[in-house]
Amino acid sequence: MADKTSSSVQWRRWALAVLTAFACGAALAQWQWVDATGRKVFSDTPPPASVPDKNILKRPGSRTPALSTAAPPSGTEAAATSTGAAPKLTGRDEQLEALKKQAELIDQGKKKAVEEHQTKTRAENCDRAKRAKTTLDSGIRIATTNARGEREIMDDTGRAAEAKRLDEVIRSECGSSVN
Repeated sequence: MADKTSSSVQWRRWALAVLTAFACGAALAQWQWVDATGRKVFSDTPPPASVPDKNILKRPGSRTPALSTAAPPSGTEAAATSTGAAPKLTGRDEQLEALKKQAELIDQGKKKAVEEHQTKTRAENCDRAKRAKTTLDSGIRIATTNARGEREIMDDTGRAAEAKRLDEVIRSECGSSVN
């Protein structure tokens, strides 16, 4: 009884190996050709009759492309082949290059907008600092609000500290020395 079971298992293994071999052969049955628009087509069925033999790149069962096994064209056939029957590959992707250029233009636009915003902000800060410095230098009484929300009049020490701070702001934002 043990012999019948082991022979049955061996038979199943052998059948599985044969089926696998056939399945692998079917997977290799691929056609490859260049259609009239210049695109590569991959299929398990042969190309239509309108596709010339020179455009068939791979046939089922052949390990090398069909064009390399054919005899090289001679005379007028060579001229016809080189004039554009096959697609011309440049090694460049024009769509990708266009997208890169568009992304660069967008980045440049963003950088320009940020620079313009920073320039505008600096000009506003400069103007405010100059006006505050003019008010401080005029000698009029200036009131400030302390941490508790109470109003206080700025003394000479506070006035000197504020003048120094405004000078630094003018120097950094206006790009010029203090007048």
